[in-house]
Amino acid sequence: MPSPETNGSNRTLERAASILDAVGRSAVSASELSRQTGLSVSTAHRLALQLADYGFLRRTDTGTFRLGDRFVRSALENAGMPVLRELRDRTGETAQLWVRRGDERVCLLSADSQHELRAILPPGSRLPLPQGSSGKVLAGDEDALSQLATVGWIESVGVRTPGLGSISAPVQTDEEIIAAVCLAMPLARVVASPGKDHGEKVIQAAQRIAQSLQQRIQ
Repeated sequence: MPSPETNGSNRTLERAASILDAVGRSAVSASELSRQTGLSVSTAHRLALQLADYGFLRRTDTGTFRLGDRFVRSALENAGMPVLRELRDRTGETAQLWVRRGDERVCLLSADSQHELRAILPPGSRLPLPQGSSGKVLAGDEDALSQLATVGWIESVGVRTPGLGSISAPVQTDEEIIAAVCLAMPLARVVASPGKDHGEKVIQAAQRIAQSLQQRIQ
């Protein structure tokens, strides 16, 4: 016969699972969690905050809850790597996926160029925002957002590292930028500019990752 402690643990897990099911793809308030799960608002809010502490959920600036890094990161990795490899093969340059962590950006995935002369930063590398094209995308300042609205990408030419250039486009779901696809290259192989040479291909890669990610976390 299950002990009272086991029954209590199972009840907590059931409540946590119901909270996660209620969040799904959309940002959800504590009152909406309460309505969907049948829990009181205070209980739903407390459990959601606890799940956020462990990365299963994250709380937005408006106080609503979304799926957290434990889900999104895994989905990003699964959705991103095939697209990055294809982008690398189409352009011959290093394709990366960057995410924001506080005031830094972190390289989540990288498909390195096969050229002897290449631009690489291994997964796990951290750089301060808003350095580089992907740093500007993830920082989301007014100038960057204006440029993204105009051409869909941001480029960097020899700014962070002399002799290297990059172009980045946002991976965006539900009007939120969650990652940046970056194509990095030696300027010696650039014809016009990183953006003019490869802009559409990088935008397409970012859009494909976003679409695949949405399907995976439905």
